[in-house]
Amino acid sequence: MNRMQSLMRGVGRVTPALTRTVHSGTRMKHKERKLTPEELFAREDRYGAHNYHPLPVALERGEGVHLWDVEGRRYFDFLSAYSAVNQGHCHPKIISALTAQASRLTLTSRAFYNDQLGAYEQYITGLFGYDKVLPMNTGVEGGETACKLARKWAYSVKGVPKNEAKIIFAMGNFWGRTLAAISSSTDPSSSEGFGPFMPGFQLVPYNDITALEKALQDPHVAAFMVEPIQGEAGVVVPDAGYLTKVRELCTKHNVLFIADEVQTGLARTGRRLAVDHEDVRPDVVVLGKALSGGVYPVSAVLCDDEVMLTIKPGEHGSTYGGNPLACRVAIAALEVLEDEGLADNAERMGQILRAELNKLPREIVSGVRGKGLLNAIIINETKDYDAWRVCLRLRDNGLLAKPTHGDIIRLAPPLVINEDEIRECVDIISRTVMSF
Repeated sequence: MNRMQSLMRGVGRVTPALTRTVHSGTRMKHKERKLTPEELFAREDRYGAHNYHPLPVALERGEGVHLWDVEGRRYFDFLSAYSAVNQGHCHPKIISALTAQASRLTLTSRAFYNDQLGAYEQYITGLFGYDKVLPMNTGVEGGETACKLARKWAYSVKGVPKNEAKIIFAMGNFWGRTLAAISSSTDPSSSEGFGPFMPGFQLVPYNDITALEKALQDPHVAAFMVEPIQGEAGVVVPDAGYLTKVRELCTKHNVLFIADEVQTGLARTGRRLAVDHEDVRPDVVVLGKALSGGVYPVSAVLCDDEVMLTIKPGEHGSTYGGNPLACRVAIAALEVLEDEGLADNAERMGQILRAELNKLPREIVSGVRGKGLLNAIIINETKDYDAWRVCLRLRDNGLLAKPTHGDIIRLAPPLVINEDEIRECVDIISRTVMSF
């Protein structure tokens, strides 16, 4: 059964008349009508690439921790656009910054200076304690930038022979789907059919200090890039002290420690950065997602001068990177995280959430894990239910979540959620699980 058959069983095809109405512009405005969810599913299937398998719900509005579908049903958002809307949907301060800047100046490219970039650079480097920031747009561009910086540093500072630099990654990582990102992936759905892959990438098991130490014996290693908590792999939390030992080993072997904080950073795990749980300072930090509060693609790479200044004019960049609109939005998004104490709230609400989830019957939910408000439950799948069917029933009960890696459901609401809302959501999850 293909994607649309699974979503559209019993639903008729989009009629030619409907298609004409959708695409005819102002000429036929009097014939326009609101499309049903099934018609919206069918339109996407007809005209879009089939590179996603969405949960069948058609959304049209969001505010805070809630989303509404096209039929007016309200849901709790427990995905937060993969942690891009930590500040909640359509936060008024971020939207105000977006609209104000959009009416003044949106894009100049880096061919010229603008009045917002320097202010943003000063604010974000001061907040995180690094000398420099390189602004990009998407998280995967941030990861690519970090890899390029590591290679350039290896050649110009560490003295690695030309084209011999290696970057080590942890198995189970996920930082995007560019050719470089999938070259480090151990997930066949990301890499199968897309080779050949990037040379100079090496893998070690996640949360395995012995394997990492062995790999770092190679003097050609430039960097170790790792998620402090592996998000897409199913919210895999390493042993206490793992990041501290990573820092020690990278320092000992003169290797850059790159923290991929695109999903784990920006208050999501109960700290400003997830590495802050162990008070370690990476050489390079990659940020994205919630850096704009979900209203615009913004990412950033932070590091000190020794690394950042190895790249010279013309060697790296982006037309949209550091544009005035992105800069103004990012400042507002960071200010919301700080001013509203969202890291502290994520810590408190996460403790409540995990305590309640751990009361669920182990014959259905075999495990609960996470930090802050980045959490997951593991579904003990049977012929009668699996994680997908649990998510469908959660949707029916007013909560939106999505499976990852088959049997794992990630639970990551916006960080503005309060205790009453957390307990209401726990009740929804509990009722849903018990219904199986």
